[in-house]
Amino acid sequence: MLMVTRIIAIDKETVTTEYQVTKDCIFVRNDTLTESGIIENAAQACSSIVGQSYFAEDDLEGEGNTVIGFISGIKTAHIHFLPRIDDIITTQAHLISRYDSDNFSLCTMGCQTWAGGKMLAECTLNFMIQEI
Repeated sequence: MLMVTRIIAIDKETVTTEYQVTKDCIFVRNDTLTESGIIENAAQACSSIVGQSYFAEDDLEGEGNTVIGFISGIKTAHIHFLPRIDDIITTQAHLISRYDSDNFSLCTMGCQTWAGGKMLAECTLNFMIQEI
């Protein structure tokens, strides 16, 4: 399930995304986005930083390649509150470290998520992103 509604800004080391919480999201329970949903949103936002390097600049639809990503570790995760249906959450992520091989990348990302002007969550995640 796609957990990023819009990419506001992206470069080689940072990204800012938005996601509007919808009732049909598989991570919504009792009209709130669960902790797992918050982590998945953070993961999708974070992975876009490194994932973009696997695609050509003019491939705006992402059709020129197939990439898969995995959370290989959650170093820290602090969730302060759970957003509700229709809330728009803004996620800001930055690259901490990255190792590239021929067809995969290992990376660590820091991330903060906001809703209604308040910090919703902050985490540090490790990823493996692989071209398949």
